[in-house]
Amino acid sequence: MTGVIQRILVAGFSTRHVVASAVRAGLEVCAIDNFCDQDLRNITIACARFEELIELPDIIRRFCTEYRVDAVITTSGAEDLTGLPAPILGTDPNTAARFLDKEKTQQFFEEHGFPAPSRVAQGIFPAMLKPCRGSGGWRNALVTCDEDIRRWKSLFLDEPYLLQEVAPGIPASVCCVADGRRARAVAANLQILRGGDEARYGFCGSVTPFRHPLTGMMRGMAEEIAGASGCKGVVGVDFLVTDDRIIPIEINPRFVATLDTIECATGCNLVRMHIDACHGILPAVVPEGERTCIRQILFAPRDLTISTDLSYLIPDVADIPVPPAEFEAGDAVISVFGEGTDESSARMALDKTIRTVFQYIG
Repeated sequence: MTGVIQRILVAGFSTRHVVASAVRAGLEVCAIDNFCDQDLRNITIACARFEELIELPDIIRRFCTEYRVDAVITTSGAEDLTGLPAPILGTDPNTAARFLDKEKTQQFFEEHGFPAPSRVAQGIFPAMLKPCRGSGGWRNALVTCDEDIRRWKSLFLDEPYLLQEVAPGIPASVCCVADGRRARAVAANLQILRGGDEARYGFCGSVTPFRHPLTGMMRGMAEEIAGASGCKGVVGVDFLVTDDRIIPIEINPRFVATLDTIECATGCNLVRMHIDACHGILPAVVPEGERTCIRQILFAPRDLTISTDLSYLIPDVADIPVPPAEFEAGDAVISVFGEGTDESSARMALDKTIRTVFQYIG
């Protein structure tokens, strides 16, 4: 891509984190996503909401024409869209499609000799079942018998899946920026998973930085993986980490969900780094940062309606619902943040905000 980029369109299932970074980078931004939350509306030139992903290409085409967009950044659900009327700023759709398929990602790890969890045959238990297509870990399941697999298949009809060994470890990730051949690690993160019986492996937050004796090794392997992937711009590599082993499990060819805590902890701007990387420029040094930042997504404990505008809690909250907003039990409601000099003080700040928000959703 050539020319000065002044106005971008961010499109995908969730965009608020990328839009906020782009605005901080001095860009004019339009957005299309599944939520159009209050804080997203407040910082965009225009935003639109879609219900089904099949609607997205037509809305993108309309926005590109109506708002004279210079480039498009795609997020989850839109990474492999083709035929758009404006240049895509990031990984090309064909390369992205490879890493949206967990079967092909497994093949990539095997071909390059990275120590991903091994495949297991049908009938071998326990096993980790992953849909070949999907993000955020929401449909991953630990299966211990054939009945578990049948139950999963009844929920997700005709969905291809992959069976892997159950690997131990702490869920973590590394955000990199890549130019299609080389990559630089920006930050390592602890990933917070939802837990419980349903969607237990679903992403629901992060802590940056992730402090562990093997963090340096994990960052180095992430750079190798992202560089070999052919991806451009921001790339996420997910890991499981034990006392003596790092296990790569996924490659995310898009902006990472850990963006908020990365930018808070390091002071960097990921959209600016993304644009530079797409033009072949990688940072020589990435600041470690002296802060610890935590994001946690809160879920509705029951069916509820939020009638209060929670924007008054910014910057301690994000993804703010537009009142009156109705939620069913288990729906994601809002993101809350904590910041401090270390993880303990950050968690104290997080807990204080959670207590405030639970006055409205508890």
